[in-house]
Amino acid sequence: MDLPYQQHKKINRFRLWRRFREQGALQVMAGLGMLWLLIFAYLPMPGLYIAISDYNVAKPIFSSPFVGLKYINEFFRDENVLDAIINTLGIGGLNITIGFVIPIIFALLLNELAGLKFKKIVQTVSYLPHFISWVILGGFLISWTSEAGLFNELMLKFGLIKEPIYLLAEPEYFWGTAVVSGIWKEMGWSAIIYIAAIAGVNPELYESATVDGARRMQRIWFVTLPSIQGTIAILFTMHIAYILSSNFDQIFVLKNNLNASRSTVLDIYTYRVGIQQGRFSYSAAVGLIKSVFSLALLLLSNKVSDKLTGTSLL
Repeated sequence: MDLPYQQHKKINRFRLWRRFREQGALQVMAGLGMLWLLIFAYLPMPGLYIAISDYNVAKPIFSSPFVGLKYINEFFRDENVLDAIINTLGIGGLNITIGFVIPIIFALLLNELAGLKFKKIVQTVSYLPHFISWVILGGFLISWTSEAGLFNELMLKFGLIKEPIYLLAEPEYFWGTAVVSGIWKEMGWSAIIYIAAIAGVNPELYESATVDGARRMQRIWFVTLPSIQGTIAILFTMHIAYILSSNFDQIFVLKNNLNASRSTVLDIYTYRVGIQQGRFSYSAAVGLIKSVFSLALLLLSNKVSDKLTGTSLL
């Protein structure tokens, strides 16, 4: 009885090794990703003790006195936190409702372009801003949105405004400025995944729809979108999980004292109160709270996605 079982184990081991050799490049890529995750995500986790201790930077982490939920309770009692949460959810909500949809529309439109060369040029130009630092793009935006900048010149020329508007000096315009500039920078890069998903759609589905008399918009609505529904659901779930994590680089570059009431998001609040003031335990507590709520949002949105579309991360 032992011999067949041992042979079965050898066969399975041989199949596993053969599959590993056939997928060698993919296995290496996956292994490097797991190594990165281990080093930068899991190994630092014991440092969460800072959030529940009175941490002193001059002493080892675990020699700091335990204080329990002191800083977590302080976070929920801070009157300034509410404004930071509203700004975070406001910008995050706009990024989900508008910033998430625009790359999908762009990918659908790009897929409908007939000329392959022109399509590649448009795609390349669209994702180039992704590789430019927010420090550089922020300088451009500050110049373009000033009272004598390009934005006001164009708006005045076309008669859309009567007098110049300094967008970054008016708090009510900051959310829109942040969302639009974020879309401009990341639209092309975010559309790559959707373009790849669209490329995997069976061409016979389009042929059948054309034979049945479906027009271009009908083919997009009834063939393309249902075919990439799973990709959209997965990425939407991940976007929901990151709603509390604003783009720190972008907000930090574009914020100023004039728009502080609308630009102070949780990341900026944590940096100002926790890092600039040297309150490391408090900043770690804020980060821990954000992580817990983000995990809860991820699990909830994943469950909803599974119920509605049959697609989930887990």
